[in-house]
Amino acid sequence: MSDHGIQDRLLIVDDEVDMIEGLKRILSYELKGTDVTTASNPLDALDLIRREPFDLVLLDIRMPDMSGLDLLQEMLKADQWLTIVMMTAYGSIETAVEAIKRGAYDFITKPLEHEVLFATIRKGLERNRLLRENMNLQQRVCEKSAFENFVGQSLPMRRLYETIQAVARTRYTVLIRGQSGSGKELVARAIHSLSPRRNRLLVTVNCPAIPEQLLESELFGHKKGAFTGAEADQRGLFDEANGGSLLLDEIGDIPVPIQTKLLRALQEQEIKPLGVNKTHKIDVRIIASTNQDLEEKIRSRTFREDLFYRLNVVTLWTPSLDEIREDIPLLINHFTRMACCELGISPKRFSSKALEVCMHHPWPGNVRELQNFVRRIVMFSPDSVIRPDDLSIMDRPAAACMPEPAPDSDKPWKPEESEDGMEIKPYKEVKERVVKRFTLQYVSDLLEKTNGNVTRAAELSGLRRTALQKIMRRIEKGDRLLFLESRSRHKSVPRPVPRPEK
Repeated sequence: MSDHGIQDRLLIVDDEVDMIEGLKRILSYELKGTDVTTASNPLDALDLIRREPFDLVLLDIRMPDMSGLDLLQEMLKADQWLTIVMMTAYGSIETAVEAIKRGAYDFITKPLEHEVLFATIRKGLERNRLLRENMNLQQRVCEKSAFENFVGQSLPMRRLYETIQAVARTRYTVLIRGQSGSGKELVARAIHSLSPRRNRLLVTVNCPAIPEQLLESELFGHKKGAFTGAEADQRGLFDEANGGSLLLDEIGDIPVPIQTKLLRALQEQEIKPLGVNKTHKIDVRIIASTNQDLEEKIRSRTFREDLFYRLNVVTLWTPSLDEIREDIPLLINHFTRMACCELGISPKRFSSKALEVCMHHPWPGNVRELQNFVRRIVMFSPDSVIRPDDLSIMDRPAAACMPEPAPDSDKPWKPEESEDGMEIKPYKEVKERVVKRFTLQYVSDLLEKTNGNVTRAAELSGLRRTALQKIMRRIEKGDRLLFLESRSRHKSVPRPVPRPEK
């Protein structure tokens, strides 16, 4: 019995029935509390390993029907951490050494010496315990990593976490459904991270982003010369994901002809690249996501019903922000810390009244809209505490945060009135004001286009990331005064909030 009070399980595999029954009696007496199971047929032993957990296997090398080496490999495929001790006659030491190279823990020679047998099994069981404890520790680390980007303790979120953990352990195809911006891709990544495939690739396909004429080639690959422009062989994304997972993001947008070939790939677990006559097997777990009404698409014959049922083995629904309003303060605090880190500025926080305003605001774009809103607020708020007055941009897109241009603002600057008529200010002063206005407008438009992604904004602007951050810090420290002053002169007309497409 292990130190933790959990009974160790030992499996003895040998075609000599009398010998394994004798070993069972001896080992059950010597290793108190150990559960000893026997199998005289290699196929029966393999079936046991696939159905039940064992801590150690005592395996004979020479058996009819299947050799010990072949059975060793099949057992390790079923459980790669299984501890296996080989039994061999004196004349086959080389074979035993080969078994160790293939993954066996140790070997003992026949006729068996009891003291050597007991010592070897005890060491093997101890090794197994260490491996299993390490696996449990790794699993806890994986779970923490998988959920590190999730924020929320509401009942719908807790149910989502539980469902993700349950689904991840299976091989089933998963369909993730929910509104745009509700975190469907995050759920898919968590499922893969917690699955037995976590050490292999998760390949993501943004289905609407790939033209119909290229999607089949992207998914299944093609042979050189399969079509005009196919100048070389190309592996498809199914092959890239072989052994891992394939996320078909927004699967509702896949054209019907591609759906037919996708259905075959799911049913048969095999694909045929363009220009190739033969199919080949793949081992890919499919995770699909959509924000569309697939049932309605089935009725309108734009989505195959048989593909829907093939995908809909397990369905997860991501809650909308409206369903988890109690988590909004947690989300805002999380996104505020992220935004301050992205911008390279001192920490900021929302006041309790500002949080309350946000909790009662509609968020049709869900968590994604909330995150982008927080990024804009953090960038433009002058103080370390964000108050309700700072939330004036809530009902306008980021571009509307900038002052509307005056009717004659096609000029880079405008002479100002004085008692004596038009006053011309010094060149340097006017230039500085114009450059500040331009910088503020440019940075705002840039971050709006990139949804607040500073790295992407730097790439688009041709600036280094550190240079762009310096500019943003200058806006934070002083240039925003120009924005406030300009806004007081030019009355801004609020623009309607764009609604996400359904």
